[in-house]
Amino acid sequence: MGLPITAGCDTAWIRTRVSVVQCLRPLRHSRANHTDNHFRLYTSCFTVRWIRTHHTMATNEWKKRCETEWNIKGISMPDGVDWKFVYEAKPFGRNLLRNPAPHGVSQDSPPPERELTEFPPEGPPRSEPEGDYTGWTTSREDLGYDASGVPPGVTICYLPNYSWFTLEQRVDLKAEGVWDELLDGFQPDIVIKDWYEESQLHESIYQLRVRLLGTDGQTVISEYTMSPTEELSEYSHNWKEVSHVFSGYGPGVRYVHFLHRLKNKFMVEFFPTLVTGSTVLVKPSKSSQ
Repeated sequence: MGLPITAGCDTAWIRTRVSVVQCLRPLRHSRANHTDNHFRLYTSCFTVRWIRTHHTMATNEWKKRCETEWNIKGISMPDGVDWKFVYEAKPFGRNLLRNPAPHGVSQDSPPPERELTEFPPEGPPRSEPEGDYTGWTTSREDLGYDASGVPPGVTICYLPNYSWFTLEQRVDLKAEGVWDELLDGFQPDIVIKDWYEESQLHESIYQLRVRLLGTDGQTVISEYTMSPTEELSEYSHNWKEVSHVFSGYGPGVRYVHFLHRLKNKFMVEFFPTLVTGSTVLVKPSKSSQ
């Protein structure tokens, strides 16, 4: 009959149980049936007590490590939580989004300058920026040709064709190590950051929508949106930072849905708007009381 294994117990405790059973096994076979049953009951209870004791000790040890690691104070930390998993997941102070810089650029360096080619590029026209979109769900919305401002009867060789390129990602907070009691009771700050390129392709080149979702992954508990208008009167080519902090959002949050849209333009050549440094971060503190 296999040994009962409990989360948190190590092989040393199991070996101890095996040694006890092996030493007493000859005695067990020499006893009557009722004595043998008593023996089995005793060794089973002995094993359960030892494993429970070790499991409690291990749980408390991992909980203390979490408290020390993140200086947690005034936060509910129930025994039912797998603190070893929480400690190893390290849910606080790290970016929970996968692949935060899909275009391979950083906000710590200026956006790349584009060089116009002498002749139009060969091949089919591009519809999205080059990049590695692992971890993201992407989609494209074609906005058609923009003929606004063109006087009637004027012959036009080229018109700009605009499109929205959408990248979205959903973060499972529990899978990242954040426990229910923390989200429902303490409600730690959830920090959102993003940097988009000042491409000056249009007065509207960037949109952001971040939602805190409930246990069903659909119910919206809190939402933040942003759709800035760009100043095009003077040339400027920098990264623009967007940030927001969710606080006091109420109980029930289990997911963060992060979505941003970037406007691209095609006119003879492809002109993208880039993004980088996308961030979802949980802090072991809160700004609202």
